[in-house]
Amino acid sequence: MSRKDEPFVDVEALETATAGLPAPLVTVDLDAFDANAADLTRRAAGRPIRLASKSVRCRSLLRRALDRPGFAGVMAYAVPEAVWLVRQGFTDVFVAYPSVDGEWIRTVTEDEHLRDEVTLTVDSVEHVQFLVDLLGFGSGVRVALDVDCSLRVGRLHLGVRRSPLRTPADALAVTRAALDAGLRVVGLMFYDAQVAGLPDRGPHLRTLKKRSLADLAERRAPLVEAVGALTDLEFVNGGGTGSLGRLAGADGLTELAAGSGLYGPTLFDAYDDFSPRPAMAYALPVVRRPATGVVTAYSGGYVASGEPGWTRVPSPVDRALRLIRSEAAGEVQTPLRGSAADRLAIGDRVWMRGAKAGELLERFDHVHLVRQGRLVETVPSYRGEGQNFG
Repeated sequence: MSRKDEPFVDVEALETATAGLPAPLVTVDLDAFDANAADLTRRAAGRPIRLASKSVRCRSLLRRALDRPGFAGVMAYAVPEAVWLVRQGFTDVFVAYPSVDGEWIRTVTEDEHLRDEVTLTVDSVEHVQFLVDLLGFGSGVRVALDVDCSLRVGRLHLGVRRSPLRTPADALAVTRAALDAGLRVVGLMFYDAQVAGLPDRGPHLRTLKKRSLADLAERRAPLVEAVGALTDLEFVNGGGTGSLGRLAGADGLTELAAGSGLYGPTLFDAYDDFSPRPAMAYALPVVRRPATGVVTAYSGGYVASGEPGWTRVPSPVDRALRLIRSEAAGEVQTPLRGSAADRLAIGDRVWMRGAKAGELLERFDHVHLVRQGRLVETVPSYRGEGQNFG
């Protein structure tokens, strides 16, 4: 999607809702958030969506989504986060990344309620042995297997570097080791990063996605069948915001995953089959005017993780402003050039959109929830609740 086709952000309404609040600040438009949630459930076509907490990082907004029909369970990213969420009343929390945090894993093991609500990830016999060395045999910890969903074309590895577990034989070896060690194997995860995480920019990426989904469809069923013959699987998870609709009818999956689509960051502006509304935006105050046609805003260097490049930097909402390519968004200042610059006074705000979703909230203690030019509520982010999970 080109800049001229970007989704609309009502800056005037945001300014009205947040008048008098100090910037930098971050907002979430509740109408857009709810519309995005409804669209995710529509695309999931009846499959429950496990909510990816790393893409939300705000307890209030996690709860808002999970209170809607169509969302069930949390996909967490750290064991201490999972413990905190369960103690805050959340249930069915799957830590979707392997952990070696012994202290927190023991905390899960030693508490019956936590042990019933938290599922850990393993993807190798080595992981199983780590848990055995840490906890001993027969701990009863719930685990799920993360399956490699990258596409292999000859020697090419197309996708992220996650799990080494790829074939039914791999899965059976890990499952047997886990069961023999007294772990409870309750789930499988298939995350297609090269489909969910890449925009539809050009025929080569569309071809990659189509081929990846076909490869996964062929590999998934025998793997699920093999593991399911050894243990009762409670869930088989797959997908992400970017692939949700393409997997809604996939055989073998019992649930899907999503999170980023609730906020609608810029990385989703170039997908073919869905267009989330930009629910999250943040404001930076103008603090300098270094030249005609240029203003400098305070802070703003909220660059997204992943492959370095211009797709990972934030973007001004106003199309008459643009980042200066030699400086981009900085740790303490962000200069902007364009025809709108001379209309901005010192102290005015520049509204921005992040490239990705939840990690932006690592920079803010509070999220201002707005609707139609009105401040509805100010709620803490994870950081604002004193929770730092990395």
